[in-house]
Amino acid sequence: MRKKSLDFLKRILASPSPSGYEQPVQKIWTEYTEEYADVRTDFHGNTIGVINPKGTPRVMFAGHCDEIGFLVRYIDDKGFIYFGAIGGFDESIIPGRRIEIHSSKGPVRGVIGKAPIHLMNPDDRKKASEIKDLWIDIGAKNKKETEKYVSIGDPITYLNDFMELETGLAVARAFDDRIGSFVVAEILRILSESKSLKASVHCVSSVQEEIGLRGAKTSAHGIDPAIGIATDVTFATDQPGVDPKHVGDIKLGGGPVIARGPNINPRVFDLLVETAKNKKIPYQVEGIPRATGTDANVIQTTRAGVAAGLVSIPVRYMHTPVETLDLGDAENAAKLMAAFAEAITPDMSFIP
Repeated sequence: MRKKSLDFLKRILASPSPSGYEQPVQKIWTEYTEEYADVRTDFHGNTIGVINPKGTPRVMFAGHCDEIGFLVRYIDDKGFIYFGAIGGFDESIIPGRRIEIHSSKGPVRGVIGKAPIHLMNPDDRKKASEIKDLWIDIGAKNKKETEKYVSIGDPITYLNDFMELETGLAVARAFDDRIGSFVVAEILRILSESKSLKASVHCVSSVQEEIGLRGAKTSAHGIDPAIGIATDVTFATDQPGVDPKHVGDIKLGGGPVIARGPNINPRVFDLLVETAKNKKIPYQVEGIPRATGTDANVIQTTRAGVAAGLVSIPVRYMHTPVETLDLGDAENAAKLMAAFAEAITPDMSFIP
């Protein structure tokens, strides 16, 4: 990966942006993409970069920038903070984590605590932790001191830095789906140099996917695309504990994953596969028999209907602080979708 792109990825991964609090990552995304496209932000917080605005048909690529996180709900008299989840968590792995609360006064660091195992009875030791039994400790002496730094409604994220493993894989807190936001930015960069693009391309760093696919719904309604492709993460099955017979055979480093199923327009799927073959881009196919659980769902049903697609990056350990992927899959996803956009002509039909 080129250095400027990798630096951009590291910056957006480091930006704390749970659902509803995406402003930090959107500021970085805008600064990067303004070099390549006309960029605007809508009232919902979606940031949209446009190339060839007068072209036809209108094509939308969406990668959501929000991550799962927590939110301050209550501060007790001793200064301990109780919190709720923004998005879906495995609650059993939350205790003992270092966190950062993002307050108006600046970042406040703390830890997620629970009762020591030594002081639990045997039955409680066997139970998975639940958020209602956990708290955040910022080292304050009482409620008044905590309130000097923290307010109700402040968002919270884990403290986990980007890390590259010896094998070349990458680890981060928020690859779901900061990597999708990264990919659509790279599509703009690639297409900014295109000499053959006929379509009007709208790349969206969308918001609030983790709490109901909200940003893609509002941005797709505003853009009104004929073709819309979401890019998100999907489950890698090349790890222990995951049965490919039920999920599919998906490998890190195997290339971007092209979804196929009722949520996907068959002509979009065919053109994505044809493009991958023509450009010699490695790819994998994932069969999804129902709704995909991604922004592709709401894009497909926008207005009178959109020819929808889904291109995903395989990830291990999704919704944990150590989401793991192969950066080459993300690079190839951007190349694939940029080439897909260049392959579209105004007379091409996407009616199934």
